[in-house]
This record gives sequence, structure tokens and C-alpha cells, in this order.
Amino acid sequence: MMHDAARRVAVACSDKFRGTLTALEATEAIACGLRAAGFDEVRMAPLADGGEGTLDVLLAARGGSRRTARVTGPLGDPVDAAWGLLPDGTAVIEMAQASGLALTGGRNDALRASTRGTGELIEAAGLSGARRFLVTVGGSATTDGGMGALEVLRWSLGGREMVVACDVTTPFLDAARVYGPQKGATAAQVALLSRRLEQLEQEYRVRTGVDVTQIAGAGAAGGLGGGLAAIGAKLRPGFEIVAEELGFADVLADAAVVVTGEGRFDATSFDGKVVGCVLAWARDEGVPHRCVIAGQVAAGIADEVVQKVGEGVLVLALTDRVWQSGEAFTRAPLLLEEAAAEAGRWALGTVA
Repeated sequence: MMHDAARRVAVACSDKFRGTLTALEATEAIACGLRAAGFDEVRMAPLADGGEGTLDVLLAARGGSRRTARVTGPLGDPVDAAWGLLPDGTAVIEMAQASGLALTGGRNDALRASTRGTGELIEAAGLSGARRFLVTVGGSATTDGGMGALEVLRWSLGGREMVVACDVTTPFLDAARVYGPQKGATAAQVALLSRRLEQLEQEYRVRTGVDVTQIAGAGAAGGLGGGLAAIGAKLRPGFEIVAEELGFADVLADAAVVVTGEGRFDATSFDGKVVGCVLAWARDEGVPHRCVIAGQVAAGIADEVVQKVGEGVLVLALTDRVWQSGEAFTRAPLLLEEAAAEAGRWALGTVA
């Protein structure tokens, strides 16, 4: 049992559980469990990595206003897309709001899906007076290399500063092969999309002088990252941006345990995603106990954890706490709270 009051601090900092809990809902459930375990102070920091939900996380942390613009959806139908204006005047553009896979209702057309609406959303924010833009690019329906957005923007940022928050490091020319099948593309369509990206890469090089094949993350959102980089945007890891905005290093200060979570914990969780980044940050900040709670945990993940972030990480799966796997979704808040309480007791040394 820990007796140093200064170390009885816990941090709850979850990503979303896709389709089940938002990052805020998951973080609140974890915090409840940690309080029940006996921690004197529980700090909450809902997190995101540039994927869906980043807009909500930043508005919750920084304040500001949520606004809406009617734009062209990924398949051409109009959609009402949300964007945010932070107190410092930064516009947060979550491309999934305008060009996201979720907007297609499960009937995506991988060849036709366009980022035009994302360009329109950026333009709408610019007309509202924003001069600095943070574009988050997860959850896209598109593999158009960002051409739809660039056409709306007339191949120029108009003197604006733009940072693109990426949750992947995929190269531009690999976007169709890696993500096309997830967006409904057949093998033949993946080949067509790959050839289109090859042509766009050459066009970007000729028109802007930028070689997008040399930029990590240019394949994010089906190449939108590369398209925006070609006209002057800077690409950065999404988690780093969110962590800076939240002052995450200060949140971790003097913590005895950090508990993070996501829907599925597997090898990809270490590719710039929230959970892998939290474990690494907590290790580097000297947090003695680290825990991941996930809806599902991939087989063999323990070896991956040790390889990536070292030993001493507790991994708990909600599916291990139910008789039927479907209950992990329907009872997620309570199961997450119970798992967090277990993690808290483990950190405090009250259980083996």
C-alpha cells in the first residue's frame, strides 16, 4: 500500500471506444473506478490522435465555439458539418465531419468519394475570420489524394497557417493499398486508386514543387495529408498536437498510475494511436504504473507491449468480464468502471 499522499494521484485518459463510448464518456467511467479504488486525486484528460472525436476533445479542453456549415458530403450529397473555433482563433476542421466514411451509410463508392466538402469546410472557417487551421484527418471515406479539397481552395492556403494532425505515418502512394479495402474498394479499384495517386503525386510535384512521397503521413485520409502538404500545410502526429493543447505532461506529473483505453488494443495501437503514445509518455515521465483497458485485446499483445514500452503494464479486456462478447458493448460504462477500479487497486498494492 502506498502511504505517500503525493503519489496517490491517478490519471484517466482514454480514447473513444468506437461506436460505444466517446473519449469523454470512457474517461469519466475510468475516473469513477479509480476513485472507488481509493485515489485521493483523479485527473481526467480525454484524448484523441487526429481521428474522429478530436474536435470534441479539443473543444472540451480548450473551450471555444462549435459551428456548422453545409458542405458537400463524400458522395456529393449535402451534409451539415461541425467545426470549432478555439479561443486563440484557431479553426479545428475534423475532415470526418465533411468527408467521413460514417457519412456514407455503409454504401461508400471508393472511386467517387471526394474531399471537396473538407475544402468547403476550410473555406467556411476562413470566411469566419480564422487564419490558423488545425485539420484532423482520421475516419475518411476518400482516396482522392486531397484533390477535391485543393480544387475548392484553388491550390492555395491564402496566407493561412495550416497544421494537419495525422494518426498514421502511411506514405502517399500506399494510401489505396493500406486503406482502400476498409473504404469498400475491391482489389481492382485499389489498383485504379493507386494509379490515380501516382498521377497526382507527379501533378503535385510539377505544380507546387513538393514531393509528397517524402512526407511521413502524406497518405493519411486517402492522401488528403499529402494534398494539403503540397500547398504548404505542415503534417504532425495528431497525438502530439492534442497532448500539447491539453498540457498532458503536467497532467502526468506525480501520478502513481495512468489508465488509458480504446475499443481494440492490438499492434496498430503503437502506430501513433492514443494508447501507445500514452504508455510511452507515462514511461518517459516516470509514472510507475500503467494500464490499458480495451473492449477487445488481440492475442500476443503482451510481447508487443514489452517490446514497445517495457514491462509493468497491466492490460485488461472488457470481453474477459462478460459471458457473451456482445455484453462488452451494451454494458461498456459499468465494465470499464469495474476494470478501472481493479487497475487502481493494483496500483495501490491492495491486490496482487
